[in-house]
Amino acid sequence: MTDDTGQGRSWHDMGGEDAGEIARGEHDFALWEKRVDALMRLTSAKGYFTVDGLRRAIEDMGEDAFETMSYYERWIASITRNLVESGAFSTEELNARMEKVAARGPTYGEAQGAGE
Repeated sequence: MTDDTGQGRSWHDMGGEDAGEIARGEHDFALWEKRVDALMRLTSAKGYFTVDGLRRAIEDMGEDAFETMSYYERWIASITRNLVESGAFSTEELNARMEKVAARGPTYGEAQGAGE
């Protein structure tokens, strides 16, 4: 792909391309999506990364991630990468925490009963 200047375009640069219909209706966000948005706002406000850092990590994921992951799935992956890169936590710490969360059970209700 080349632009008007003959320069190559990245896979995510859809400027001027036909992207099909845009759903203009409002929709409710899932609770996890709201939490991802809140996490992004809080961690960027604390200086862990900028909006440019969020975008860079999303663009670095590659075309497959862009085509297969939802908007907020890409956001949480980018936020996680930026937090690891900034030293907020390590991948080992994240993995250990995720194992604890997984051990609670697959549903929120089951997690609430954990430790009883």
